Parts: sequence; C-alpha cells; structure tokens
Amino acid sequence: MSDGKVDELVRQMENYLECWKQFNQYLNQARSKTFGPEDEAHFLEVKSLLTQELELLFAAIEVENPKKEEILAVISDAPSIRYLSEQSEMSLRSLENQWHKIYIAWQSLLGQLKVQQRQAGKKGLFSGMFKK
Repeated sequence: MSDGKVDELVRQMENYLECWKQFNQYLNQARSKTFGPEDEAHFLEVKSLLTQELELLFAAIEVENPKKEEILAVISDAPSIRYLSEQSEMSLRSLENQWHKIYIAWQSLLGQLKVQQRQAGKKGLFSGMFKK
C-alpha cells in the first residue's frame, strides 16, 4: 500500500471513529432522555455516515473483526434516539456493549494502520538519507 493511501486510510478511520463516539453520545442522550428534533436529525446523519464509510473502509482494507453484519446490526438496532429512550436499561446496556466491542476492534485496526504509516515513513526517511 502506498504511503499516501495509508495516510488517507488513517484519516478516514479517525473520522469514522469520531462518528462512532458520537453514536455513543446519542445512546447516552437516549438514556437520560435529553434530546430534541435537531438531535434526532443529527443522529440520522451520523448513522448515514457510519453506514456509507463502512462500505468505503471495507473496500479499502481486509477486515476480519469487526464483522460488517455486527456493525450494521448495531446501527439498525437504533432507529432513533426516541426509540432508544423507550428501551429498557438492559437493552441499552446490551447495545452499548456491542458498540464498545466494535469500537475497540476499530481502534485496533487504526493502530495497525498507524504501524504501517510509521514503517512507510521510516523507509522514506532512510532512503532519503542514503540517496546521493
């Protein structure tokens, strides 16, 4: 994978993880029942980004974990903040647990990409130092 492609994937993955964090914030808003129409609209946007970017990431890299079906299940199990706010605490905890497993798996993949990024940077540094 080229240096530029790795850099782009790292940026893309970091943005994707920010959307995952926002998803969790909306779970917390549902739990506390503090949300309005604007929150619902933004939540839908976040879910759209998560779904679309998922396809781009899976097309760019081989991903064994998390599984696409698990990710889509978490997203589809949360149709709206209002819906989530009406769920039992046990249901919310289950969804949050699934979210957390996926979040950690994405963090691991990001770490692997950053290793590749550093290795590519070192190769470039060394080839530049010894090039005449």
